[in-house]
Amino acid sequence: MLRLLKQARTALSHLNSDEVHKRSHQPVHIGLVALNSSGYAEMEDFLIPRMVPHEKRVDLVNFVHRADDRDVPPKVDLVIYEGGIPVPKGAYTYLRGDPGATVDEILGANQDLTLPLARQFPVFRKPVVDHVIRSVSRENALFAVATALPDVLPNLMELPWAFGEWASDTAFLTANQIRMAFLIAAACDREIGFSHQKMEILSIGGSAFGWRAIARELVGKIPLGGGLIPKGAIAYAGTFAVGKGLEHLYHAHVSLTPDARKSVYQQAFERGKAVVEAMIPARGN
Repeated sequence: MLRLLKQARTALSHLNSDEVHKRSHQPVHIGLVALNSSGYAEMEDFLIPRMVPHEKRVDLVNFVHRADDRDVPPKVDLVIYEGGIPVPKGAYTYLRGDPGATVDEILGANQDLTLPLARQFPVFRKPVVDHVIRSVSRENALFAVATALPDVLPNLMELPWAFGEWASDTAFLTANQIRMAFLIAAACDREIGFSHQKMEILSIGGSAFGWRAIARELVGKIPLGGGLIPKGAIAYAGTFAVGKGLEHLYHAHVSLTPDARKSVYQQAFERGKAVVEAMIPARGN
């Protein structure tokens, strides 16, 4: 738990939209190796679906290079081979029957490229956004639980440093949601930063106090730390709902409906309970 808290605090120390912009705009060049032109075309459509606007597609093609092109750059960031061709170490196979597995393998092995891959190539966008939402939701659930633990388990003497520099756990959770908003915007190829995301950030700040108040009420009513699970689950669900709302806004250009928002929150709350139950130390009956 302490290790994860340190990771969360480190992440928040980089609450800098300029840094996120810089990371996400790192150009990624992908090399392709196929048996024939139809194999190349299929992999290009995998990376740049035909639903991508023509102007954007023309731009992205400059970052995808066929092995038989005359102007192949001397170095690329990734190489993808058509299925059926022997693949050298460090390269990847395009699995026609399971392209999602190809995406997962590439993202898993290239953590430093996840944001620019998602920004440039739509096929990577959803898994990267999903990972951002789950990770930040987990961090916020952990922090919400940790702020209550010293009263429940006084022997955890190392905990105060983890949140002592924050005025309240609400401040930490809200700041982490803003960081999430930057990351999701970057992955979705949107403008990043306070000036460009005013409404999204105002919405995050306005919603935080409502679900945090519910969390505190639940914890106060359940003795002996029994409220830790609902407290953490509410932090998880609130963050998850914000993330999914942002994803929907950037994809569909409209906000989630109240019913959809409620459904997302309820499902995330159940998932959050399971996440928190796995986090907290075992307590005697």
